[in-house]
Amino acid sequence: MKISHIEHIGIAVKSLDEAIPYYEKVLGLKCYNIEEVADQKVKTAFFKVGEVKIELLESTDPAGPIGKFVEKKGQGIHHLAFAVDNVNEALTEVEANGVATIDKTARKGAEGLNIGFLHPKSTLGVLTEFCCE
Repeated sequence: MKISHIEHIGIAVKSLDEAIPYYEKVLGLKCYNIEEVADQKVKTAFFKVGEVKIELLESTDPAGPIGKFVEKKGQGIHHLAFAVDNVNEALTEVEANGVATIDKTARKGAEGLNIGFLHPKSTLGVLTEFCCE
């Protein structure tokens, strides 16, 4: 597995309508994409900072993963995503090294990326995502 760069940092928010103005008006960033990922019960908004993206995540269902996260921990950093050549190979490699994964195989995520998550109990408390085109 070769990690090429940080693909994005995922930040859980209660409301995109409330969060986007902070990133645009205060930080001077431009939201370039908003989309809903229905099977993950989330609506996302993306900003670019150099080559790294910031992904804001708003739950579309309180029982979804982001809804549960915000309810339990509040708004804030949700996950760190790394770009890899092949998500399935990366998941297999980390599992061989004793890391628990949430996903056994890649699935579709926002922006059409293939994604797979590692369990934070195996990653020093940081929910980690692998992604690739």
